[in-house]
Amino acid sequence: MPENPPGIAPGIHLVHKAVGQSSFDVIRGFKRRAFEAGQKKLALGHGGTLDPFAEGLLLVLAGQATRLMELMHPLPKTYVAEVAWGLETDTCDLHGKPVSEADASRLTPAALDAALAPFLGWTDQIPPATSAKKIDGEAAYKRAHRGEDVVMKPSRVFLLSARWIAHDLPRRSTLELTCRGGFYVRSLARDLGRALGCGAHLAALDRTAIGPWTDPGEDRERLLTGADLVPWCPTRLLTAEEAEHLSHGRAIPAGEIQSGVWPMPEGFPDPAAPIRALHEGRLLALLRPTEEGLRTFANLRGGL
Repeated sequence: MPENPPGIAPGIHLVHKAVGQSSFDVIRGFKRRAFEAGQKKLALGHGGTLDPFAEGLLLVLAGQATRLMELMHPLPKTYVAEVAWGLETDTCDLHGKPVSEADASRLTPAALDAALAPFLGWTDQIPPATSAKKIDGEAAYKRAHRGEDVVMKPSRVFLLSARWIAHDLPRRSTLELTCRGGFYVRSLARDLGRALGCGAHLAALDRTAIGPWTDPGEDRERLLTGADLVPWCPTRLLTAEEAEHLSHGRAIPAGEIQSGVWPMPEGFPDPAAPIRALHEGRLLALLRPTEEGLRTFANLRGGL
């Protein structure tokens, strides 16, 4: 059972999403808990969707923490993916319709290692037609489910690392990878199959980590507040007077800015993190340097 009481505390909740649930199913459960606790107007959102066939870590942002949502996208995300060889599907996953089949009997671990190399770093990737990518303001999957012809444009994506951790050739292999937000593991499976000439699709996916946070496990939940929030951001500790100035929209001196306590992995793109303003253990605001000093660009009213 969740560790937190029925009411939803403001902050970031680390939740395990189960296979078969949509990300919105998880949010719907939080909304139900909030409604039952009398929190009818509590803002809720997630920090990066997971497909229903996938499982693993989902970030649920509650209250003023929803203002941190944009900071979640550029974080490193780690997955364990099961790639099935010999068949490509229209959705790039196990639930899609077959597009092509080919013999995978000649696959070797060495060939699979070599196939990964071109996908590391920054590349252009075509998202699946059944993805949440927007086309003229509408999610692509909605058009695909209506039977419309969906043409996806390439997106610039980043893959920091990828390694095979198990093989059951020629049937399937298990891959561990770390990427930036916006990367589609389904597309990687499809593209690996094409590069190897045998076709492939994603058979299972488990998101094990987002930035500094790991999956709490099935039926468990962990709440992040204060200094545990956005720990990769540099920090400005505030006096009571400075906290008051910021709450009224006034600038404060740059003062002493401490480095983030959680560094990005070596080689990972700079997320251009803002400065977090902490006072008495609470995150009050996100700051940017200006000519007048540090100014608030996201006021977390009441703090987290």
